[in-house]
Amino acid sequence: MSWNPADDPQPGDKFACEAIETVIVPRARDLGSFEVRRALPSAQRQMVGPFIFFDQMGPSEFLLGSGMDVRPHPHIGLSTVTYLFDGEIMHRDSLGTELPIRPGELNWMTAGRGIVHSERTAPELRTTGSKLFGIQSWVALSAKDEEATPDFVHYDAGEMPVLDGDGKTVRIIAGSILGATSPVKTSSPMFYADVALRAGASVPLDPDYDERAIYTVSGEVEVAGDVFPAGELLVFRPGDRITIRARSDARFMMLGGEPMDGPRFIWWNFVSSRQDRIEQAKADWKAARFDTVPGDEAEFIPLPEPPPPPVSYP
Repeated sequence: MSWNPADDPQPGDKFACEAIETVIVPRARDLGSFEVRRALPSAQRQMVGPFIFFDQMGPSEFLLGSGMDVRPHPHIGLSTVTYLFDGEIMHRDSLGTELPIRPGELNWMTAGRGIVHSERTAPELRTTGSKLFGIQSWVALSAKDEEATPDFVHYDAGEMPVLDGDGKTVRIIAGSILGATSPVKTSSPMFYADVALRAGASVPLDPDYDERAIYTVSGEVEVAGDVFPAGELLVFRPGDRITIRARSDARFMMLGGEPMDGPRFIWWNFVSSRQDRIEQAKADWKAARFDTVPGDEAEFIPLPEPPPPPVSYP
């Protein structure tokens, strides 16, 4: 997804649990056809592990004849990670990829030195009306992979490990956690999981990684006596074993990993460890030096001028 305008997240209240470093409360932004809540980057936290961008899309319902239309736009230095709870998105990119993503599946697009893609609602869904609800995140690439060859991999829902039992269902999207490992190839040590808990059930979050967080999607969860509603990013301190308990039926994403190998700059749709590389990407897009998206060449998102709001938080 392109860097759509969105209100900066706000810090949450202080809580009793000393294991919680910060609580980030995204503010909803209506983009016309759907709503976005941005949790990362924020003034409180730019990254959690390699996760440098984290948007909740929807839940939204499109009227007849309407849908999502994110025109072709570029990326460098990151992987886009698209995961849906409801609805469908048609993905096209400059590698020639064209396929839909549906709930429980995963699109992992690695931009490397540069890729262009679009995300739209398919024409047939516009004739019946459709919904959209999911998470799109950006994972920064390690310095050794920032200029890698662009790549796209789609994973069906059945390819990811699922842990079931004791009132919980955990789908391991990427990395390793809770003794299970996803087949998704990542650039640095990380974890990402979709967790559904019945009321009263719980799941541990061990200190296997220095940087850990959960993003509450629905329901209420409890951590060390404090209760958190849907739509909050809870960032934990390193070293503590966390237990997340569901006060009601709840769903949340567990995410994080090891700290990145240095700071990252982020400007519009570009991420890099080098500011000069960001400037080069801006010039390349403005001069039409990126590849085009086959079948979707008629439109594109121009380089923002004036520039987008600053997002390179300290």
